[in-house]
Amino acid sequence: MKKTLLSLIKWPLLEIFSSVGFLLFLSSCQDQIESTYTFKTQMPVYMQMSTVREGEIIIEPGKPLDNPGKIYLYGDYLLINEPQKGIHIIDNTNPSSPQPVHFINIPGNVDLAINTNILYADSYVDLLAFDIGNLANIQMVQRVEDVFPYMYTDLASSTFMILKDTIISYDSETVDGWGGRPGIWGQRDMFALNSSSGGESYGQGGSMARFTLMNGHLYAVDDYSLRIFDVNVASNPSYLDHIELGWGIETIFPFQNKLFIGSSTGMHIYDASIPSEPQPMSVYQHITACDPVVVNETHAFVTLRSGMACNQGVNELHVLNIEDPHQPKLLKAYPMSNPHGLALSNNYLYLAEGNHGLKSFEVSDVMAIDANRREHLKSMKSVDIIAGPKSLIVIGPDGVCQFNYSKPDRLNPLSCIQVKNKIVLN
Repeated sequence: MKKTLLSLIKWPLLEIFSSVGFLLFLSSCQDQIESTYTFKTQMPVYMQMSTVREGEIIIEPGKPLDNPGKIYLYGDYLLINEPQKGIHIIDNTNPSSPQPVHFINIPGNVDLAINTNILYADSYVDLLAFDIGNLANIQMVQRVEDVFPYMYTDLASSTFMILKDTIISYDSETVDGWGGRPGIWGQRDMFALNSSSGGESYGQGGSMARFTLMNGHLYAVDDYSLRIFDVNVASNPSYLDHIELGWGIETIFPFQNKLFIGSSTGMHIYDASIPSEPQPMSVYQHITACDPVVVNETHAFVTLRSGMACNQGVNELHVLNIEDPHQPKLLKAYPMSNPHGLALSNNYLYLAEGNHGLKSFEVSDVMAIDANRREHLKSMKSVDIIAGPKSLIVIGPDGVCQFNYSKPDRLNPLSCIQVKNKIVLN
């Protein structure tokens, strides 16, 4: 949706004026308190996309992990996205001792996927392709321009909005007698602005991924749509089409020629038997909440969580029968603390509970999952998970940790890459 700077700031200003009026009304019956408050918010800054494209993509030696985002596993390499900045490449041959290799500077990067040594990554509105077959000589081989236009604010001039941290000082602010902190409108403003087959070799992403690969095609979801790329020639991705899905689209998960797309209002199922033309099968609707999903042959496991970015919502794990993908049926909802991403490995479900830790469940009986919880690692802040062939990889705000899960009833820690790249062996 196109927005101007005026439209972005208009409603907060109106809210300020109405709030001031309300405070003046209260002043007739309450004592006034004059206070000075300083706090950080985010303000929009506009940039020409041509400026971004003219910049050099720099390949650096491995560097400290500062703000972990998405995770992706490809062979013996673990890739970690640094939101809006780029991608760390980690040698994960030995999960007990992961070693940083490179950092690829990619402005505006949010997600990634790998197809036969070709790394796909978004850079604001463009899709980039890198040949990583020779890590000593990583090369960008393709840029597909203007394929994620939801980021644009002015298509005619190819400008788009980024966010910049700004310190704003409010002096002698008059507040009502309870002495509460002013600037709640500013916080609201900040959140409002934030808004294989055929011989291919694909990697493995987490449940929070917005990129996925299947049958020679790359599928990417943005806030409103599914975008389809032909990547049968891996080094030459070709944009095909997009499908409008509504608002609040969040994640995508591939399974057996189907795409399971999580949104803030439900789960979409698409038949991708014809890879270039996915067809809708059904939509499972739920209360508004954030919503990643993983599936097996018979069931879908969907987490719903509350929070400012999730319109409050609920904190639950939903289990659906998807044997008939045209009619998914909710079997049971389990209360959780604040569930984020999740991963399936055989009959075990691993669930990231945000600041509430990491949980594991035996799920052969989907009607008794709560009675079959195996572990709860309360100190392991977690956002997403990959059940890899060598280790269970868990990402959270403090870094990326790996566990030996060969004995599913007990997770044994192997290593952690903490923020600032401090590797701790457990």
